[in-house]
Amino acid sequence: MEQQRAVSGVRYRLIDSLRGLALLNMVAFHFCYDVFVIYEGQYGWPRLPGIVAWERFICMTFILVSGISLNFSRHPYRRVLIINGCGLLITLVTAIAIPEEAIWFGVLNGIGCSMLITQALRRWLEKCDPFVGAAVSFLLFAVFYGLPSRTLGFFNIEWVRLPDALYAFRPLAIIGLPDAGFASSDYFPVLPWLFLFVCGFFLWRVIVSLRADRFFVRGVPVLDFLGRYSLWIYMIHQPLLMGVCFLIYGRF
Repeated sequence: MEQQRAVSGVRYRLIDSLRGLALLNMVAFHFCYDVFVIYEGQYGWPRLPGIVAWERFICMTFILVSGISLNFSRHPYRRVLIINGCGLLITLVTAIAIPEEAIWFGVLNGIGCSMLITQALRRWLEKCDPFVGAAVSFLLFAVFYGLPSRTLGFFNIEWVRLPDALYAFRPLAIIGLPDAGFASSDYFPVLPWLFLFVCGFFLWRVIVSLRADRFFVRGVPVLDFLGRYSLWIYMIHQPLLMGVCFLIYGRF
């Protein structure tokens, strides 16, 4: 990922460290997933309440930090192409190598498309009060959180059940309207995750408004390093984990 530098040249290492922490958590989660689900066959493991909370925490951290980082990106559209390209590569590899665990529109594509949309709207977003923008975007994230499950509400509290007709066309899974036959082992559609990304974009502006950005200059050394190279580590971590599992179990 790009280093987090302000126009003045100050680098905000804590943002890299937060991304590094999310990455470390993600690697640990994927290793546990490989062990418990793929090798041990404990298919209910991902649905355990504590595991669901862990996975949501990781993803929300990643996407919030990605939204924050857009404030520093010098070449946002180039980043969009790189991140989406990496996401499509993961889709291709998983669909060929492990079709039962294929990833369709995973977290990288979710971040890449959110970055594209936010950057396209940036001129108008920058005119908004950051406190209002952060609050409204987070509220919209909460309301649309259940959209892929055919509901609107407040996170898991259902207010409205949406009609099946909205979920009849498979390509709309990208937006957040997957049909009944859609399956993906990692799925982050544009809605609701765009709203969390935008919340991160505004959140940094809130931090600057409060003059709290000075607290972000220092980071945690190891996490700082992981955060700076998070995309490339993300791309190679799963093959490395599968190699470790092969050493443990003696099979792929």
